[in-house]
Amino acid sequence: MSPFSRTVDRGKRLLGFDNGEARYGYTTTAVQGPVSTSRAASTWVRTTCGYCSVGCGMLIGVRDGRAVAVQGDPDHPVNRGRLFPKGLTEHLMIAADGRLTSPTIGGQPAAWDEAIRTMVDSFKALIDEHGPDSVAILSTGQLVTEEFYTLGKLARLGMGLRHYDGNTTLCMASAVAGYKMSFGTDGPPGCYEDLELADVVVLWGANIADNHPLLAPRIMQSHHGLRPTIIAVDPRVTKTAMLADVHVAVKPRGDIALLNGIIRHLLDEGLVDLDEVRQRANGIDELLAHLDDWSVERAAEEAGVEADVIRATAITIGRAEGCVLAWTMGVNHSTQGTMTVTLLNTLALLTGNIGKPGASPMSITGQCNAMGTRETGFTASMPGYRSYDNPVHRADLARLWSIDESRLPVERGRAYPDIINAVMSGKIKGLWIIGTNPVVSYPNRETLEIALSRLHVLVVQDGFETPTTAMAHIVLPAAIWGEKEGTYTNSERRVSRVRAAVDPPGQALSDSDIFRRVAAEWGCADLLADCATPHDAYDEWRGVSAGRPCDYSEITLDRIDVEGGVQWPNGAARLYETGAYNYPDGRAKVYPVEPEAIRDRQRAAYPFNLNTGRTVEHWHTRTKTGRIGILEGLAPEAWVELHPIDAEALGVYAGDFVRVSSQRGAIGRIRARITSIVRQGEVFIPFHWDERCANRLTVDEFDPISREPNDKHCSVSIARIGAR
Repeated sequence: MSPFSRTVDRGKRLLGFDNGEARYGYTTTAVQGPVSTSRAASTWVRTTCGYCSVGCGMLIGVRDGRAVAVQGDPDHPVNRGRLFPKGLTEHLMIAADGRLTSPTIGGQPAAWDEAIRTMVDSFKALIDEHGPDSVAILSTGQLVTEEFYTLGKLARLGMGLRHYDGNTTLCMASAVAGYKMSFGTDGPPGCYEDLELADVVVLWGANIADNHPLLAPRIMQSHHGLRPTIIAVDPRVTKTAMLADVHVAVKPRGDIALLNGIIRHLLDEGLVDLDEVRQRANGIDELLAHLDDWSVERAAEEAGVEADVIRATAITIGRAEGCVLAWTMGVNHSTQGTMTVTLLNTLALLTGNIGKPGASPMSITGQCNAMGTRETGFTASMPGYRSYDNPVHRADLARLWSIDESRLPVERGRAYPDIINAVMSGKIKGLWIIGTNPVVSYPNRETLEIALSRLHVLVVQDGFETPTTAMAHIVLPAAIWGEKEGTYTNSERRVSRVRAAVDPPGQALSDSDIFRRVAAEWGCADLLADCATPHDAYDEWRGVSAGRPCDYSEITLDRIDVEGGVQWPNGAARLYETGAYNYPDGRAKVYPVEPEAIRDRQRAAYPFNLNTGRTVEHWHTRTKTGRIGILEGLAPEAWVELHPIDAEALGVYAGDFVRVSSQRGAIGRIRARITSIVRQGEVFIPFHWDERCANRLTVDEFDPISREPNDKHCSVSIARIGAR
């Protein structure tokens, strides 16, 4: 029995919006006739939500060529008819103000042919004069998989670019790198069902109530009369921590110390079968030697957590029949994010919590199709999780594409932050940004703005006007969710259909159409000849993925329609069920990890540690949600959370305006919330707002392995500037 109390779930759906038990009787594409008397839709189109990676099934209601409503898909295996605030208003985004409807050059409307020709001629001129390293691409996590696959072939093979990455490096790269180090390849091992079947769920730096709300009911609902014991590990008293049975209030950068202390106590209590673990993993002896220097008391001091809490947490995990260790940005957004992920994987390996129902280490991905780009995107790895430097992988891919192997790049090229550094230094002179808004989302905003202003050619492809499109020389208007076809892959590796319900506005085109136009103008249209439609691209990708860890070969579109969504590889719910991993010897690896101090530490001039994160009402940089009135009404402005003791010392009252400053910049005016959600000496700001941009403060430090930014640890000062 857990030393933490268990709570009986009375069947209440505590989070999410329940759309009832109605069955709509849709076909695989659309439903004719009204579904609900409260809706004016005449047709309902089955699709998948385009916000976070939970991957909820939905129905878009259409009338007279306009999206007029949405409802949760009751037969989708992920959300079972529920939607949350952003999903319930998603149709309003399609016709929101600020849509891009025409290509522009220098801010002036232009025809598509002229815009594409100007873009291609400009990039080719830079390459002719400065070499192929002078042009780069930054993509997104929100295209459909078929577009990622097409873009990767265009960028790497057609345009011959070495420097190509996506904004998923800003959120999930540490999870990717950690999985590769532990198991030999990327891929979340578990599934959402494990959240329901587990005895214990540990949400480590994962505020799912705000960031992935439709996962919360999956944990909170009962299974055989009991729900899991929920442990939330987070510096803040988040909404998720309020739902949990236990909140472990680890201090910033205390995760590694806490994990070392938990593993130390598991070993001390004899809750790890070392002989059995040695059969499945390499590096055990090195880990044990490292832990000789760790006691629970040392871990408690460095993690800011009481020793008895560490012991109780360890015993709860060690005695569970099944434990899920789930994490998001609280782990990944760190200069030690990758190694923290390996420790979570190590904890799962040592306790046998992998490859069986109700047990898994599980990264919860950020964007709707970050998984799709990880598998197909040709950025950190070649399509199908193939390595650039593996001769077998290279020969295999060259054969599948009927190309000479020499056309394949031999290395990844620059990752996102290194692309920005090369722009800053003048090595990269042309940049194509697709579906992302780095002016708001990238750390140390002033440096980013300086870098972008130095570009000879900046092309931005997006569905909406953003602070980034405002800096562009050429703007390409793209179709968005609800206007194009394809697939998304969610956090549990489930592939779901995405469908067009309405036409794009004005001259906007799907990203696939734009890529094919660029390929034709570049003179490499033959590369994309078999990707003429999203269905064609998907079929080609299925063949390329065959036999790889992320095998889609048996996941046909017809099968997705029948099942509502299918997990790779080929329908398997979990990875590593046989105990074989993706290293050549079939064994996993564990690593000793020593914590490093925060570099931008609190000091007299900057006495507070800044934490950043999200709120349930908004999405990323509010490109979409900031245009939806009901969501803006729920969260109209950014804020800074300040502990009451700190507020008293500063003379700040609830609702006052304050100035928040770091060594890099300042937010000149932001409203203070006085709350014990944060601890003394720590503050929190959501990062969605351009007007009160948290990334004017954040430090441009990055994980040396994954290149993911450290968005959680920097020092700031606060000064009162006016009453409410």
